[in-house]
Amino acid sequence: MRETREEVEELQRLLEAAYERSTEHLQTIITDERRLTAAELVQVLTGMCTLNLATVTAGGEPRISAVDGHFLHGRWVFSTSGQAAKARQLKARPAASISYVDGERLGIFSHGKVEFLSADHPDFAEIEAHLVAHYGSSPSTWGDDIVYCRLQPHWMVGYAFDKAAVLGS
Repeated sequence: MRETREEVEELQRLLEAAYERSTEHLQTIITDERRLTAAELVQVLTGMCTLNLATVTAGGEPRISAVDGHFLHGRWVFSTSGQAAKARQLKARPAASISYVDGERLGIFSHGKVEFLSADHPDFAEIEAHLVAHYGSSPSTWGDDIVYCRLQPHWMVGYAFDKAAVLGS
């Protein structure tokens, strides 16, 4: 867990506000017994998570792809080739949705805007160090134009079908 107390509190406010704005249908699925708190999210979202990333084409058509994601400081971080369609779409239209689903066990759903993090960004060094520790090399060495991205969410909910099983594992 890399989140500060303040970041966990901010994430909790985001989760609560998103849930309150959610539809009745979603609230019948993600009941209070199944809803994850910010403290629980940061406990279970460690290591690399394969994320579903939804972007939008210039023609307004949705596109989905997978990226390696890391939950750091209450935000999803990922890297990709700057030449990838998803990167071009996000540069032009930064609105995105991200989900992480582990079968029926766990589901995290987020909507927000993606920001691109250059090497001079104040958070870049810590993100880079985390990725190098995880992969054994820097993603920036994997190609000529690797970009680092972070979703700044405006909506997020977390779900665990059996919280005790998820939190106990």
